[in-house]
Amino acid sequence: MKRGGDLAVAALAAVVALPLALLIAVLLRCGTTGPVLLRQTRTGRHGREFRILRFRTDPHGRLGALLRRTGLDELPRLWNVARGEMGVIGPHPDRPEQVLRYSGRERGRLAVRPGLTGWAQLHADRPLTPPSRAELDLWYVEHRSLRLDLRILGRTVLAAFRPSATRPLDEECGRPAR
Repeated sequence: MKRGGDLAVAALAAVVALPLALLIAVLLRCGTTGPVLLRQTRTGRHGREFRILRFRTDPHGRLGALLRRTGLDELPRLWNVARGEMGVIGPHPDRPEQVLRYSGRERGRLAVRPGLTGWAQLHADRPLTPPSRAELDLWYVEHRSLRLDLRILGRTVLAAFRPSATRPLDEECGRPAR
């Protein structure tokens, strides 16, 4: 069921985002040098490595800064969802060298597909240390449900239009403060 939902959301998002993605690709091709897409190795479910896609962003250019600030540099990751390497909701996919430093408990993050958005990403409005991000990801893995996924998806959509949509956390349980 989750895979079918991931495909449905990714297909809908791809149809809506395709004109924007094409515009971004044209702007990157015409306004900068280098490839339009970057491929980076990440670790997914059960520790399998895959190549994540994203638009190349020039750290000094206005377009790159805008793409990073809005998260539009990650639109090509919809292809990773379509391929089954990622889900819509899940922990952030880490680089293999980061996964090598996981504790035994932190390896529990690899029990699910990494996601475009997730519980920990919703709380990135404040600096998260790797251990606190890991705890948020593990809380999601241990409590995942359709209801929680819909809540995360809804808050992600709100955050895209209104960055203050996320709330501070109650650190003890990983849940938003009431």
